Amino acid sequence: MPLGERGGWERSESRYCGVETDFSDDVPSLLSFNISTGGFDYVLALLMNPSYRPSLVEGKGSETQVLPVSGSDLVLAPSQWSSHVVGKISSWIDLDSEDEVLRMDSETTLKQEIAWATHLSLQACLLPTPKGTSCANYARCVNQILQGLTTLQLWLRVPLVKSDGDASEGLTDSWELWNSFRLLCEHDSKLSVALDVMSTLPSETSLGRWMGESVRAAIISTDSFLTNARGYPCLSKRHQKLIAGFFDHAAQVVVSGKPVHNLPKASDSNTEGTQRHPLRSYLDYVAYLFQKMEPLPEQERIEVLGYRDFLQAPLQPLMDNLEAQTYETFERDSTKYIQYQRAVAKALVDRVPDEKASELTTVLMVVGAGRGPLVRASLQAAEETNRKLKVYAVEKNPNAVVTLHNLVKLEGWEGIVTIISCDMRFWNASEKADILVSELLGSFGDNELSPECLDGAQRFLKPDGISIPSSYTSFIQPVTATKLYNDVKAHKDLAHFETPYVVKLHSVAKLAPSQSVFTFTHPNFSTKANNQRYKKLHFNLPSDGGSALVHGFAGYFDSVLYKDVHLGIEPTTATPNMFSWFPIFFPLRKPVEVHPDSPLEVHFWRCCGSSKVWYEWSVSSPTPTPMHNTNGRSYWVGL
Repeated sequence: MPLGERGGWERSESRYCGVETDFSDDVPSLLSFNISTGGFDYVLALLMNPSYRPSLVEGKGSETQVLPVSGSDLVLAPSQWSSHVVGKISSWIDLDSEDEVLRMDSETTLKQEIAWATHLSLQACLLPTPKGTSCANYARCVNQILQGLTTLQLWLRVPLVKSDGDASEGLTDSWELWNSFRLLCEHDSKLSVALDVMSTLPSETSLGRWMGESVRAAIISTDSFLTNARGYPCLSKRHQKLIAGFFDHAAQVVVSGKPVHNLPKASDSNTEGTQRHPLRSYLDYVAYLFQKMEPLPEQERIEVLGYRDFLQAPLQPLMDNLEAQTYETFERDSTKYIQYQRAVAKALVDRVPDEKASELTTVLMVVGAGRGPLVRASLQAAEETNRKLKVYAVEKNPNAVVTLHNLVKLEGWEGIVTIISCDMRFWNASEKADILVSELLGSFGDNELSPECLDGAQRFLKPDGISIPSSYTSFIQPVTATKLYNDVKAHKDLAHFETPYVVKLHSVAKLAPSQSVFTFTHPNFSTKANNQRYKKLHFNLPSDGGSALVHGFAGYFDSVLYKDVHLGIEPTTATPNMFSWFPIFFPLRKPVEVHPDSPLEVHFWRCCGSSKVWYEWSVSSPTPTPMHNTNGRSYWVGL
């Protein structure tokens, strides 16, 4: 049965827990004992008798030999095989052995067992850990198999060991092993990793990097559990934090090993008086960890959960008119408009002193008014500060203008708000504005052409006028993002690798602190002098985390609306509880492996032409990458 029902987690694959079992040729009894009696959701079970070797049956009527599998496919319904069994490939196989007989036996057995798992309609199979330091032939055979798979997923078993040499059989770093294997398998999306969680864990930085990898299972040995005051199994604080992280990233827990805790006698039987499963106390503890996770906030469940790691093309607000549903989504973000109201209120107080509040009327222009949320926020700021206001609402979308007219009539704003149906860049205003308010920022700050739009609009701002926002800065940071990379790669073309995507980042590992890229200040900005920007950045990985694979760059922005009122999504300064903007993701055509002692040198350009604006990006060190999006050939924003 699932580990529990928690707010927002009921759809997560992490709610299922498995158990690793020995070989059994009585699969129905195996399932009955571990699932019906034990309470586990599935078994991680060997599919073939571990004593089987192909070379031992050759020449002995092998053409009529029946493979020593765990049981006929008829002993379970197809749905039971699919939902209750994850196949475990024989652990003795060694496809890189110098012993030719063993190597050939291993290759034959691997293919036979995968074929049998496919026949049974299993969802996944666990591949044994590569032996020794070389895994080239193993990876070659797995890669061949992957090309023929459609639904079966392969999990490579990798021990989660320290990167300082605390490992066996020559293995010094679990990530290095995984990275070598998956690169040899061409980063195939059907290959994932199952981590063997040991009693001793690597550094926090090293563990954090696994959150950007395709971890499907955490196999926890009973030896890794501690004992609490009542004699029951429990995990260290660091292990608890790690498991919670895996839960949050849809990885499942598998309990492995023999019971090592001497539990009180009263716990030997369940309420029906039958013998309890020997590993039930371990399952109960895993369920406890799952159930104590904080429920996702209602807003996160409704607005955000479905967008996690989902690639979306950025908006083209100048080329396209937004739809009502898009407006509605943005308008529900109350946090954003509270910040705008605060900024306008401060600007009104600065423009008009208290003693003249009843005499002077401030002219405020909302450029890109949409369906009116900034108009409302500005009028509320005027009411809050007891200032007189005259508002021009400038909007190019004729459909949104219809809504604006209805809103003005509904709210009784006829004598205060004037609606202008026009592109802000081409409108000739009848008077100058004291305050210019806009909501043109994109996930990367300037990626929805706020600089170009405000350059055209600021001609009707008074010389001492105030622009809200007054400045904004873009930021990037290198990330490991296996899922995002595979999703881009699935399109099998160059254009998708040269397109930045808006993404609610989740299954990513942030490898270094973000750094600023481009800053724009308003007013007094001139695109003629600053239309093209270039920035070279250097990132250094923390020394305690080992190497990492960079799949691309996460982009953010931070803005100063006015004075001390900020708005943004840059991780260290992000506005809490705001969901209007997700980060932007700039993918790399070929991932770059980076080591702590080798800085990552990155180049970003913002380019402008007569009809479009685009970005170009590349890496020059430690391994050069091709230039991405040269001349805006794959992605641009139209003027």
